[in-house]
This record gives sequence, structure tokens and C-alpha cells, in this order.
Amino acid sequence: MTFNPDADISNNRTRRRGRNAAIAGGTGVGVLGILALLAGPLLGIDLSGLLGGGAAPGGGGTTGSVIEDCKTGQDANEDVDCRMAGAQVALDAFWEDNVQGYVAPTLTVVDGSTPTQCGTASNAVGPFYCPPEQGVYVDPTFFDLMQQQFGASAGDLAQLYIVGHEWGHHIQNLIGTMDEYPNNGTGPGSNGVRTELQADCYAGAWIGRMTEQTDADGDPYLQKPTEAQLTDALNAAFVVGDDHIQEQSGFQNPESWTHGSSEQRQYWFAQGYQDGLDVCAGAFTLPAEQLDPPAA
Repeated sequence: MTFNPDADISNNRTRRRGRNAAIAGGTGVGVLGILALLAGPLLGIDLSGLLGGGAAPGGGGTTGSVIEDCKTGQDANEDVDCRMAGAQVALDAFWEDNVQGYVAPTLTVVDGSTPTQCGTASNAVGPFYCPPEQGVYVDPTFFDLMQQQFGASAGDLAQLYIVGHEWGHHIQNLIGTMDEYPNNGTGPGSNGVRTELQADCYAGAWIGRMTEQTDADGDPYLQKPTEAQLTDALNAAFVVGDDHIQEQSGFQNPESWTHGSSEQRQYWFAQGYQDGLDVCAGAFTLPAEQLDPPAA
């Protein structure tokens, strides 16, 4: 159980959009597709072009139907779509408290696939943030793929971590971090890696303080995470590390990293969880060698 069963999440704005489509692993998805599946989540980057997808003119926006019957924390505990809707409510409450002039992103639960201004959203790509739309896209069946194909636990808190990471990219877009630190190539000290580690830190900071956001009746949206749930979230961070992805593909090349190692991703999530948002600036201000956890 992650949400307070009595919490009111009825004011969520989450929408469902898409059409039924074959999931990753079907016709035409080979090694490149598997790499896209591994690399796509938590990155804020759409890799669907590698899978034959692409941006659709006029795609994206806030079209789609509002997800109904997601009223309470109990609904969020029992249904993954409602869990995404509940995360939206709690994340907005957190960032409204921490960013002056906060503008909430849209959240779209994808059913199969749907066009966006950043390409096709589907579980083959993984959850991602689309800056032109200020929108987060999540196909919840992606969590099943993490469990079934890559051995991730991908439980409730891991799912919230993933959504929280994408919200982190929205904050980077909103406050100008993406403009200040544009893409400058690959490698352990690249802006791409730093962007991902900071988003991990932001997600950790939210989860560390997620019992502080309350509904109109003063009920916390979320319960304090257990050690088992934190292990679950850290497992998700491990699975999407560049070195782990490359190891699964039979090679290692740190100079091609764009997202950070498994150890780095776990470390920056833990930094945010333990020390809050202030420490997350270090993802860009520290020299590259200090992005790693301190030596034991």
C-alpha cells in the first residue's frame, strides 16, 4: 500500500489517450527495439523513431478522455491508471510548494500508442516528458514489461519514482535548466547525464517528503515508504543505468553514456530522498568525478 486509502484524488486532471497496438517484442522489434525499451524510460527522450514511429503533425496536446472512477487513495492502490492519477495530484502539490509560479504539466495515460509532438508514445518507448507540450506520457503496461522481460520489481513505489522523474524533467524545462545546459554530446560528465541524475534527485526529494502533501481534509496523499518499497525504487534506477543497459547488450563504452550508471542513478535518487531538493543542483555544479557515490 502506497496511498492513504482515505486521500481525496478526485481533482486529478489525468487523461487517457491512444489506440490498441502491438507491444514491444512483436514483429519488427529486434535488438534495437530492446535497447530502446531499456533506454527510453526515465530519460525525457522519445526513441520511437528508432522503432519506425515518429512525430505526427498536430499530435499531442490535452485531447483524450478524463480518467474516471479515480476518487480515493484506495483506488490508486488498486488500479495502476488511478495510481498515475494520484501521483499527478501529489506531485503537483509538492512542486506548487517548491517552485514559484509552478505550471503543472499534462499527464496522459497511453492506451497502446498515441502521437505526440515528440514522436509516438507507447510502452516500447517507456514513460517520457515532451517539452513542447509540457506533457508527461505513461503507458502503464511498460511496468509489466520491466518485470517480465528485464527482471525489475517495478512495484508501486518504483512506478511513482518513474513518474516523479518525468515531473523532474518538467521542472528543468520550467525553470530554464534545459536551456542553460543544452545537449553537448555524450559521456559521464555530459549535460545529458547530468539532466537525468538531477531528475532522479528530484524524484527522490519528492518521495522523501511525500507524506507532507495533503488533501483538503488534511489527509496525506501518500504513506511513508517502507524499506522494501525503497529497495524497489532503487531497483528501477539500477535497471535503467547506462552501464547495465550496455552490459545486457554485451559491450561497455562510458563515452557513449547519456543517462548515467546504475550506481549514479541510485545515488542521486538517494541524495534527494535523504537531503531534499537543495542537493539536486550538484548534478550540474559538481565536476564529473564527483557525480559518482563517494568511495567507501
